[in-house]
Amino acid sequence: MVSAKTLEQKEIKSYAENWYVTPEDIIRDIIFPAIDKRVIKEYGGKEASGFGWQQRRVENIVYNNNHSYDISLRIQVPDSNNKPFEYAEDFVKVRVSPSCDSPKIGCNQGRSFRVQTYIRISKGKGITFKIGTTSF
Repeated sequence: MVSAKTLEQKEIKSYAENWYVTPEDIIRDIIFPAIDKRVIKEYGGKEASGFGWQQRRVENIVYNNNHSYDISLRIQVPDSNNKPFEYAEDFVKVRVSPSCDSPKIGCNQGRSFRVQTYIRISKGKGITFKIGTTSF
């Protein structure tokens, strides 16, 4: 006879009372794992780069004809020499493909989050904030 252990179901609670979440926060949570892996690959497998990068802003979101989305954003990655306040600025485009479980969506891909484009814009410079520019 095999005894089965029942799992207790955890109650899901809101993160904090009166905490406002933006659509950008939701997008970030969805695509972060794909970006983590790519940043670590780009910066020589250093775990610190994967954990230390931070998103600056979403540049663009494009809806494609296969029901996927291309989300372009800028990120800052810590300097590889561990210099405080020195970051490289990079551009990342992630393709988000939803699951096609619904007959309402006419697509044939499975759910995925893939980095499509990764461009290193600058190397280890001090933090700079450019307002109103999107050129690189």
